[in-house]
Amino acid sequence: MRSAALALLAEAPGHKDGLQALYDLLSQEEKWEAASAVIDRLARIHLNDPVARMIAAQHFLARGDMHRAQFHARILVRLAPEAAISHMIMGQAFLASGNGKAAEHHFRVALSLPIPRGPAVQRSSIEAQLAVALRDQGRIGEARALFEKLAESATPDVLLAWAKLEESDRKFDAAAVLLDQAEAIAPSQHVLVARATLHRRKSEHEQALALLDSETGEQADGALLAKGQILDSMGRYDEAFQAFTEFKRQLSKRSGHAYLGKAAAKLTNDLRDFFTAGRSQLLPRAGLRAEHPQPIFIVGFPRSGTTLVEQTLSVHPQVAAGDELPIIHQLADRAQNLLGSLFRYPQALSEMWLGDRAGQIDSLRDLYLNEAVRFGAVDPAKRWFTDKMPLNETHLGLIHILFPQSPIVHLVRHPLDVVLSVFSNGLTHGFYCAYALESAATHYALIADLIAHYREALPLNYHAVRYEELVADQEGEVRKLLAFIGEEFDPATLAFHKNARFARTASYAQVTEPIYNRSVHRYRNYLAHLEPAIPILMPAIKRLGYLVEG
Repeated sequence: MRSAALALLAEAPGHKDGLQALYDLLSQEEKWEAASAVIDRLARIHLNDPVARMIAAQHFLARGDMHRAQFHARILVRLAPEAAISHMIMGQAFLASGNGKAAEHHFRVALSLPIPRGPAVQRSSIEAQLAVALRDQGRIGEARALFEKLAESATPDVLLAWAKLEESDRKFDAAAVLLDQAEAIAPSQHVLVARATLHRRKSEHEQALALLDSETGEQADGALLAKGQILDSMGRYDEAFQAFTEFKRQLSKRSGHAYLGKAAAKLTNDLRDFFTAGRSQLLPRAGLRAEHPQPIFIVGFPRSGTTLVEQTLSVHPQVAAGDELPIIHQLADRAQNLLGSLFRYPQALSEMWLGDRAGQIDSLRDLYLNEAVRFGAVDPAKRWFTDKMPLNETHLGLIHILFPQSPIVHLVRHPLDVVLSVFSNGLTHGFYCAYALESAATHYALIADLIAHYREALPLNYHAVRYEELVADQEGEVRKLLAFIGEEFDPATLAFHKNARFARTASYAQVTEPIYNRSVHRYRNYLAHLEPAIPILMPAIKRLGYLVEG
């Protein structure tokens, strides 16, 4: 098959069937990097072929490459807007990217279209994904009602998604019943992991570990992650780190991803070179749209405590929870086209030095605010909404010129605790830095240096919240935070764990508990394993005033 495909492509390098055959072969062999290159080439050569776009979008969705998945899915919708599968795939891409509102739109469009018979697209599957999109927007009641509608014909996948909703809503008994039903239909490692997670949520660690150890075959990456987290909870740290390491190895192999270090370094260098104290003075600042709710930017490396702070603030009667809004990253990606520049971001912002571009900064500000409304982040009855997109701090310069008066709340936590937590979770933010311990540390150091530069070069409306101090003196730190924002203290903010909204992050379980200190200096339990990261992080550790203690 390989020789035939290669022979065909030697004669006609863009031959559709040849590229398709080669892609199928590489996928079967799990050569994901090569397969990605081939399917990308197939879709780009055959620009107007919806089948090629569909295969490409599904491939990159499975690989966790949301940027390319969305690229191909968007073109698929343009080519075949009347096909339910086009909107289903677009919805899946938005859902995987954390945009539940946009995902909901496409799932509803898919359900309004004729759905052909066959395994490719099923109404119940689309409805289940719509329920997940509603859950991710915090619309728990609507999501539960939709799952209940599917109860009689629910597949194991639907039951698993439903059980996840109930588990996240602390309805543990209901989740257990749903997992029993899923297992009765088709036992799988996914059900096993979900059941182990449920035991862990109830602090039944021995039962959780016994379930995972009962699996006789090779454990998938999801099972390894769950096992590592359970072992960590039990204080078996060496075994936990071993499980996390194997989890990352398998995840990297399955996805084909590795840290894009050169691209990350180039971006941070370009941002440092552009946002200098002298140059930034020439950049216009957007005016305040006082009649419109304003953003509070909660920034910080993933796993630094941003979800905890958002849950705290969004209890306040004047603050709406915006969650992880991708708008700043999208504006950075689109800046060249939006400003009609010859240069890419950040150099594209230099267009605003020109006299005939006066006022464009206000247009960019309005684009952000309009998108925030479209995402459902804005409550007109409240003064503020939060934006806690991970690694928004990369773009503090852009945030500052768009919203010079908006509060920037920076979560600071011991760098070793942050990097350890990133390594022990399945995150993709930050150029895929979390796939290895050293690359997670490298990206943390890059961003820490960039933040230090921004703080010297720009008059940021900046307030740091130290995670350790928030845990030690919750009321004192929350009072300081609200005073910085300009709001009166509300005692309800101390009971963030009673916040009914769904936290769509890896921290969803932690923020349903009262504040605790067991994650403070967690790195000490793993110090020997973290040795490769320490020299990379030491400049940031010292700059932030931390020590490395055994």
